Amino acid sequence: QLHLVESGGGFIGPGGSLQISCVASEFTMEDYAIGWFRQAPGKEREGLLCINEYGRTTDYSDAVKGRFTASRSVDKRTVHLQMNDLKPEDTASYYCAVDVNGICPYGDSDLPKYFNYWGQGSQVTVSS
Repeated sequence: QLHLVESGGGFIGPGGSLQISCVASEFTMEDYAIGWFRQAPGKEREGLLCINEYGRTTDYSDAVKGRFTASRSVDKRTVHLQMNDLKPEDTASYYCAVDVNGICPYGDSDLPKYFNYWGQGSQVTVSS
């Protein structure tokens, strides 16, 4: 069982930036693809982007493209979601998830089914 621990997030005004980090408690994630998702109250879980084992990213959401980026730490133990120019509509719980195949899925409306392990979620609230 792989346990993912998220940190970061919080409360911020429109236009601000936040970073959420995701680390696996037992071992590195260098061989895995890491997806980032979010879920707002009353809405379905939304795929944002994914970073594969080679560090290449796949965008899932036009709503965050160009504002959100994913990266891996040098030691491969942590994956970050950098969120810039935040908007009130970005308010949600944010989740990291692992695809043990190392490949970012694409072209399927049900992206969450490809990810094997999930973090506990980190709340982001954007409000003035």
